[in-house]
Amino acid sequence: MEADSVTLHSKLKDFFGYDSFKGDQEAIISHLISGGNAFVLMPTGGGKSLCYQLPALVMEGTAIVISPLIALMKNQVDAIRGFTEDGNEGIAHFLNSSLSKAKIQEVKDDLISGKTKLLYVAPESLTKAENIALLQGIKISFYAIDEAHCISEWGHDFRPEYRKIRPIVDEIGPAPLIALTATATPKVQSDILKNLRISDARVFKSSFDRPNLYYEIRDKTDPKKDIVRFIRQHPRRSGIIYCLSRKKVEELASFLSINDVRALPYHAGLDAKVRAENQDRFLREDVDVIVATIAFGMGIDKPDVRFVIHYDIPKSLEGYYQETGRAGRDGKEGICLTYYSEKDIQKLEKFMQGKPVSEQEIGRQLLGDTMAYAESNQCRRKMLLNYFGEDYCKDNCGNCDNCLHPKKRFDGSEEMKMVIELVLSMPEHFKTDHLANILSGVSNSVIKSYNHNLSPFFGMGKDRSVKFWSSVIHQGVILHLLDKEIESYGLISVTDEGRAFLESHQPLMLTEERSFTEQSDDDDDDEAPRVTGEAGDPALLALLKDLRKSVSRKRGLQPWIIFSDQALDDMSILYPFTTDELKRCQGVGEGKARKYGGEFLALIRKYVEENEIERPEDIVIRSTESKSAHKVEIIRAIDRKLPLEDIARSRNEDLLELIDEMESIVYSGTSLNLDYCISQMMDEDDVEEIFDYFRSAETDHMEEALEELGDVYSEEELRIVRLKFICEVAN
Repeated sequence: MEADSVTLHSKLKDFFGYDSFKGDQEAIISHLISGGNAFVLMPTGGGKSLCYQLPALVMEGTAIVISPLIALMKNQVDAIRGFTEDGNEGIAHFLNSSLSKAKIQEVKDDLISGKTKLLYVAPESLTKAENIALLQGIKISFYAIDEAHCISEWGHDFRPEYRKIRPIVDEIGPAPLIALTATATPKVQSDILKNLRISDARVFKSSFDRPNLYYEIRDKTDPKKDIVRFIRQHPRRSGIIYCLSRKKVEELASFLSINDVRALPYHAGLDAKVRAENQDRFLREDVDVIVATIAFGMGIDKPDVRFVIHYDIPKSLEGYYQETGRAGRDGKEGICLTYYSEKDIQKLEKFMQGKPVSEQEIGRQLLGDTMAYAESNQCRRKMLLNYFGEDYCKDNCGNCDNCLHPKKRFDGSEEMKMVIELVLSMPEHFKTDHLANILSGVSNSVIKSYNHNLSPFFGMGKDRSVKFWSSVIHQGVILHLLDKEIESYGLISVTDEGRAFLESHQPLMLTEERSFTEQSDDDDDDEAPRVTGEAGDPALLALLKDLRKSVSRKRGLQPWIIFSDQALDDMSILYPFTTDELKRCQGVGEGKARKYGGEFLALIRKYVEENEIERPEDIVIRSTESKSAHKVEIIRAIDRKLPLEDIARSRNEDLLELIDEMESIVYSGTSLNLDYCISQMMDEDDVEEIFDYFRSAETDHMEEALEELGDVYSEEELRIVRLKFICEVAN
């Protein structure tokens, strides 16, 4: 079938109301109508859906659209039905597990009668024998594989069912095939073409640049409060917040609601009706924010999403790109914020344990690329586009945190040459972390197994950190001096440009690596202890620290035992006048507020009056009530002397996560009797030794404790005994 340009423009106007096509849309549609296979790489918001919707409406037969997202299917079917003047609902259908038997029969009747032009089907539904038999009996105009990156193990959302698509298509009957994705690296592109057996497909690749999107990475030191402040600065704006776990989705949605943000949760664990209702309310703008899991996939087509926030770092840059791409699809402003901490990386690495070795290797490489992006001081846009095989020519995009606030640069020509010489000196290729360890002089079992601890390059750059050398290598890849061999799980080799650079005398300006403040012990729990920078009234903070020192001397305790630095920081921000207000500060519960709070409140009142300060009531962040219930459960379980491992298991947590929550309880002023579990872990002399350490320690920071005692005791042992110490001495 052929379709001239005039006809296509006419149909575009009739069905969709547009006067002209965007980018390659017309060329893609014409190619598909003429019977050719197509592979479309187009960023989110670029108009991929129209590339198969319009040809489906003008071609003879039914187009089979294979999509992994049930939510998206419903949205698109509703949209297509809305385009038809006669309200013909049979023109588009979806076939998946959510339909009743009666609805399935209706879909089948419309297909057989020839009413249906587009049939959306999940890959799992496509494999069913009765559906294959049904589709064999109708004329297929073409097959469209949406989210085609799901085919590849290197894609951010690998779905094994996608690997079965080609054999099933062959079984149903031949027709042109169009594969579409908004995110695919060169490796993933190759996998898609190979698996679908469409090596003859014409490739349509649009630029992945979304110039209207602003990218920023933030330290994950107090994300909940930060998010509330951000949303209050952007009132009545639509936004999506992604979390890695269902539990965190529920917690954050509840926290936002309590702080007057119109927010709802969205994840696979919700009842289907609740999930659909929450999505509809977001689309209708009854609520401003939807909090969702990354793994489930939203499938929300909303053009005016003004911000996308990643509460947790994504597992891959592909996932990050696709999720951030849901902002600003109307071409207007889109703000993309991501909270990053090394603790989250450790969690993701833990999740990989137990998976097949090849899957772990792929996962680690994808995660490594994400870490490099987050920690880099280079232009975010440049790094993203480079990852997708596209060069960004500008040195400064003017719309990311690194470009708007450029970090210090240095001439790194000698450092880069050192890296290149190291790689060239080795008969085999190695990954980034291995090379960085050699240059920093970090010995481990792998280094020793290759005798690289004996290499003349070992420790040659020991005055710099492993993170520094990793940053140099990542920048070398972006500058095409080094190459990361994707097929070989990220092994580093030297390019021709790198060899030429080795012989040159040109300076090479690199950016210094970025350091991140560690997130709070309790993964941002409002009442957990943590270390942050001083953010409040410096004059008041100095007075509070002097008072703390005075109180600690009187009571014979270390200052940190009275109130943590973060508690004082919060006091200098919130200016609390009452005990209830004081309890809103980090690590201040009922017990501490009553025991130590009086003098501090009196000081704050006097300071505010003398300096005529207007207290910032608007930035008070309220805590969710649900946390109290969780804490009560833990307190009761410990009162019953249940093993800590059993308590953690009942909460689907590991021991360290449980200790996080116990710290939140204890630092708030509530005592826990942990003698029963400590006695099972260690003897009295060990406990006394740890007690002696904390009696004299200047801070309660676990890093310092581990440095001093970590060779003898585990982190779990130190933290549990620290809790006993605080309960007996401070609370």
